[in-house]
Amino acid sequence: MAEYVQVARRAVGQLGGHGGIRGLLYQLLRVNDVKTGALVGVDKYGNKYYEDNRYFFGRHRWVIYTEEMNGKRTVWEVDGSMVPPEWHRWLHCMTADPPTTHPLQPRKFIWQDHRFNLSGTAAQYVPFSTTRKKVHEWVPPPLSSK
Repeated sequence: MAEYVQVARRAVGQLGGHGGIRGLLYQLLRVNDVKTGALVGVDKYGNKYYEDNRYFFGRHRWVIYTEEMNGKRTVWEVDGSMVPPEWHRWLHCMTADPPTTHPLQPRKFIWQDHRFNLSGTAAQYVPFSTTRKKVHEWVPPPLSSK
């Protein structure tokens, strides 16, 4: 009986942690998971980072991506490159301390301005080809006037 009470208490906690049934369903559709945990911090882009040590190691830290970044809605189009390097270190357990309490030491080889991965977008870099074509298209000769 005590197990059922604990399960019911956890279910009510899930509903309250996401703002009711609507928030829980939105979270389930967007992230495909309904974890709740302690908010550890928010980065400069608006991503929220959570931790709950009751989950397995490797699954106990996660990010909820922001819904709008740089004027663009990112509700369904999220990418791992939206996480800055200092938070990436914390998410992947490279450090035990989040950057909110222990900021990353500035180094000259670390980017000061985080860039997102632009692969598959119109803004990606496409190099100009410097080689000649192997197959050339046929151009008909000009018509002579008589």
